[in-house]
Amino acid sequence: PVVLPRDVQLSGKGGSPLAEVASFVNATCPKCGGKARRETDTMDTFVESSWYFLRYCSPRYDKGMFERGAAEYWMPVDQYIGGIEHAVLHLLYARFYTKVLRDLGMVKVDEPFTALLSQGMVIKDGAKMSKSKGNVVDPDDIIRTLGADTARLFSLFAAPPEKDLEWNDHGVEGASRFLNRVWRFVVTHAEEIRTASHPGRIGGGVAPHPSSLSFRRTIHETIAKATQDIERDFHFNTAISAVMELVNALYAFEAASHDGMPAAERAALLREAVEITLLLLGPIAPHVTEELWSQLGHTESLFTQSWPEADAAALVKKEVTLVVQVDGKVRSRLQVDVGTPNERIQRLALADDRVQPWVRERAVERVVVVANRLVNIVTRA
Repeated sequence: PVVLPRDVQLSGKGGSPLAEVASFVNATCPKCGGKARRETDTMDTFVESSWYFLRYCSPRYDKGMFERGAAEYWMPVDQYIGGIEHAVLHLLYARFYTKVLRDLGMVKVDEPFTALLSQGMVIKDGAKMSKSKGNVVDPDDIIRTLGADTARLFSLFAAPPEKDLEWNDHGVEGASRFLNRVWRFVVTHAEEIRTASHPGRIGGGVAPHPSSLSFRRTIHETIAKATQDIERDFHFNTAISAVMELVNALYAFEAASHDGMPAAERAALLREAVEITLLLLGPIAPHVTEELWSQLGHTESLFTQSWPEADAAALVKKEVTLVVQVDGKVRSRLQVDVGTPNERIQRLALADDRVQPWVRERAVERVVVVANRLVNIVTRA
C-alpha cells in the first residue's frame, strides 16, 4: 500500500494538499519503471457528505469540525428530503458517522435525522426522463406558454411527493384552466370584495343566513385539511384538491339566490372565501395570487400575511345527514340536528316516505343508529 506523507502543509487554498508534496506526487510506475504521477484526489466524497449537517450548525467555526454547543442546540435534523438513491449509501454513512461521533463524545444525538422523505422522480412515457430516450420536457417551454405558476401547480398536484410523477400535457393544461378560473372570479368580483366588510362581522348581531353557516364551514374545512396535509405529509396534491373544491363551492355560492341573505353578508363571505383561496394557493402559485391580492386593494404583499387558521366555531356542524338503510340497502337520507336522541331518529327513519314501502308489510326486528352516520333498519317477512 502507498503510505500518505505526514509532512503535508494545509494551506487552505483549495485543492488537495497532497498535490504540493513532490515526493508523493512524483513516483515510479510499478509496471514499466517509467516516471509517473500519483493521484492526489484520495478523499472519498462520502467522507464530507456524511457529516455536513453538523458543520452547518457552525459554518464559521475554525477550532474543529464543528462547535459542540451549536450541534447540541440544532441537532438532530427535523426533516431530511432526498432521493431514494441516497438511502443505501449516503444515509447509511451519515448514521455511521453520527454514532461514531456520539461514541467519541462530540455529539449527544443517536440519529442524525428525525424524519425522512424520499421524493419520487418526474417520468414520461413510463421512464425516467433522459436525453438519450428523447422523453425530456423543457420547463422553459411551459413557463413561456402557460406560466411558471402552472408548472408549479401541476408538479405539486399530479402526485404525492413520495411517488413518481408521470408527466402529462393534458394535466398541465388542466392546471392552467384552474388558475384562469380563479383569476376570472377574482377579477369579476374585485370591486364587490374590496368594499365588503370583514367576514368576522357577518350578521351584525343578527343570526347568519343558513347558507352562510354552511359555506363558512366549507371554507374553514378547507383551511384545516390543506394545513394538515401540507404540514404532516407534504401532500400538496390533496391540499390543492381541497382548494379546487373550495373554488367550486365559491362559484356555486355566488350563483345561488340565497333568499333573505343581506347583500353585505354575501359580500363578506365572498371576501373571506377569495382571500383564503389566495392565501392557501400563495406558496404554490405565487405570481398569480400576489397580483390578485393587490387587485383586492391590499397594499402589503400576500407573503407578509400569516397562514390562515381554521375557525373552530365555523367547523361545528349543527346538522348532520344520516344514511338510512333497510336490510343493508340505502333507501333514504335524513337531515337532523346534531345531538338528536336516537329514539327520535328511529321514529323519523321509520316514518320516512321513501322507507315506508320497505317496512310497511314487514316486521321490524331492530333499528340501529350509528351516531352522525347512518340508521340501519333490520326486518323480517
